[in-house]
Amino acid sequence: MNIDLKTITTKLAPLAQKLRKYTVFIFVMFFLGLYAFMLLRINTLTRQEPSDEAITEKLQTVKRPKLDKKLAEKIENLQAQNVEVKSLFEQARQNPFAE
Repeated sequence: MNIDLKTITTKLAPLAQKLRKYTVFIFVMFFLGLYAFMLLRINTLTRQEPSDEAITEKLQTVKRPKLDKKLAEKIENLQAQNVEVKSLFEQARQNPFAE
């Protein structure tokens, strides 16, 4: 059996003419399939949760901020001295969504 490029193109020409009518449909179906695949892939990736080992590994690399006791006392004293700021803090704690 001899396979030649010219014989293949002559045999596929009638098939190409029949498919030419459906090019728009094939094009739309291809992109709908691609869109559906992407939605399913995104959905599976967003629902995937990290393993416990990955969580503990990330938590070990986090450095906790340290606050000096003198600095904390100074911040508390400044907060206690400013009545307006203190009232803003109290108001924000009671109703955080008020402007």
